[in-house]
Amino acid sequence: MSRLITVAIHTYEKALALRAMLENENIKVTLNNVNLEAPGLASGVRVRIPEEDLPLALRIIENRELFASAAPASASHNILVPVDLSPNSFKAACVACSIAARRNASITLLYSYIDPYIAGNIQFTDSLTYEIGESGARKQIEDSAGKLLESFSQRLRDAMINGDVPTVELSHTVVEGVPEDAIVEYGKVNTPRLIVMGTRASDRKESDMIGSVTAEVLDEGRFTVLTVPEPVETATSLSPRNILFFSNLNQDDILAIDTLYRIFGDKTASVTIVHIPQKRRFSDSSADKALRRLSEFCRNNFSHYHFVTVPVSQADGVKEFAELDEANHFDLIVVPNRKRNAFSRLFKPGLAHKILFHTDIPMLIIPV
Repeated sequence: MSRLITVAIHTYEKALALRAMLENENIKVTLNNVNLEAPGLASGVRVRIPEEDLPLALRIIENRELFASAAPASASHNILVPVDLSPNSFKAACVACSIAARRNASITLLYSYIDPYIAGNIQFTDSLTYEIGESGARKQIEDSAGKLLESFSQRLRDAMINGDVPTVELSHTVVEGVPEDAIVEYGKVNTPRLIVMGTRASDRKESDMIGSVTAEVLDEGRFTVLTVPEPVETATSLSPRNILFFSNLNQDDILAIDTLYRIFGDKTASVTIVHIPQKRRFSDSSADKALRRLSEFCRNNFSHYHFVTVPVSQADGVKEFAELDEANHFDLIVVPNRKRNAFSRLFKPGLAHKILFHTDIPMLIIPV
């Protein structure tokens, strides 16, 4: 039988509410230490679940406002692919199709355009007039954007017909606005399971570290994002075999690994867990012990993956990463992402952030 572990200790009333929430997501729950003579007065009730359900249970507990609603399917079975009609965005769309086919999801292509009449300089001291000619021009711009995206979508459908990419349900939408704002607003309304974005090569990423669309999407929204850099050789799919995972040594790591496993866990892979120490948080011995415990838990619960742990020093992290990459040839980097503002990214970039902007390896960024 599966080992039971305690995820919370509550009063009886709160324990019942948590049990109902977890059982609604098909997690078996056992309550212990209940005062059967007066259950309404019972305190210290342990809520226990099978160990293999811990990642999902933690995600539910951390996001109670999503799972407590009457409609449990708050996240859609849809993958969003923002496109700029470039060859790299077509590559990103092909990768998204391969993931969607494995996960029984649909694809939505999103293309945004900027209205030059709105984006141009406007004299706010004058009244804003709406000319018939401008109306026709706006309609023409919108129609042109729709035709461009339809042509892009047809190329993807042709690839499906030819067997180059898996056949999945495909839709597309055109919106007016700045790309990063359009992606965030669409994501907030439609809650896609994953966003797949094509990104620039590393020699171009650094120059727009603050202004890149991907960075803005990560900062403004709480979405799981997969980036597909320009130099990636894959044409139609992404099946990582050597994965680098940046660990924070807290329960967020379990949530992030669970998300990774749900996306790419259908095939075997080697996962190297790297911890970058933070000052005054962990001693070397406690960090090593926490890494071993995390690795042991992962080996017991994510059967398709082989886990190894590597501590990385703060001082020589970039050099050690380069040596690790040369030895392992990582094909995916996974980063649990906490929301950071543009000021922090510019003046206090973390080591992982520095490494990410200097590589051409696909990245899976998971909000925690």
